[in-house]
Amino acid sequence: MSKAVVANNVTKKFKLYESQSERLKDLLMPKSFGEEFFALRNVSFEAEQGDIIGLLGVNGSGKSTLSNIIAGIVPETSGDIQITGEPAIIDISSGLNSKLTGRENIEMKCLMLGFTKKEIRNMEQNIIEFAEMDKFIDQPVKSYSKGMKSRLGFSINVSIDPDILIVDEALSVGDKAFAKKSLEKMQEFKERGKTMFFVSHSLGQIREFCNKAIWLEFGEMKASGPLTEVAAEYDQFLKDYNTWTKKQRKRFRQRGFAQQSQTEQSLNTLVK
Repeated sequence: MSKAVVANNVTKKFKLYESQSERLKDLLMPKSFGEEFFALRNVSFEAEQGDIIGLLGVNGSGKSTLSNIIAGIVPETSGDIQITGEPAIIDISSGLNSKLTGRENIEMKCLMLGFTKKEIRNMEQNIIEFAEMDKFIDQPVKSYSKGMKSRLGFSINVSIDPDILIVDEALSVGDKAFAKKSLEKMQEFKERGKTMFFVSHSLGQIREFCNKAIWLEFGEMKASGPLTEVAAEYDQFLKDYNTWTKKQRKRFRQRGFAQQSQTEQSLNTLVK
């Protein structure tokens, strides 16, 4: 079976600034300002065509960063990722232009992907109906709720029929009926052999839908492989995590950030 995604040591580094002035100083002055932060560090995996991979991890683990890199929205800082086919990402914000109407967003997205105006006209009504947006489609997106944005973004992206679909928490907002309809559409994609990455805080949804999983913790690969194995490890971690107090969870996050800082210091030492 052919490879849809091959990632080798993918790393993404951001800088955290305490203020806008510190950001400007970092741009204009030779001295470095701000704190470097690894959102991902040396993540490697392969996705076969037709794989449905669940991305697991608590908030801040790097799931959305990895999703955006696979989708081509943000570049990796180092490492290499090879994508075979056209990817599309669906997240809560849906990548919509808030100043445009829903209809204008449909037209803009499809034009950017190379569809003709005639093709867009033929697709448009199906997109609107699937998203259940009839009354609001000509209103500016800035007036939409999160659920409405998610529905429209999902409908646009499944309608363009991508080779690789990344669903990032898009089913966590909105009503249960639309979530069920969306899962049915994703099941249809699965039966057609599409490759998908699925980010959800619902381990039940991931167990129902995926065949493989990647568990990220503080931007690093904690585990990857068959869903049953990775999900069992992650489920045990969650059971422990959910019993922790706020102070214990804070210490857990601080320990992760400290590990990132130590790695950065070690890299700087090696470079010097």
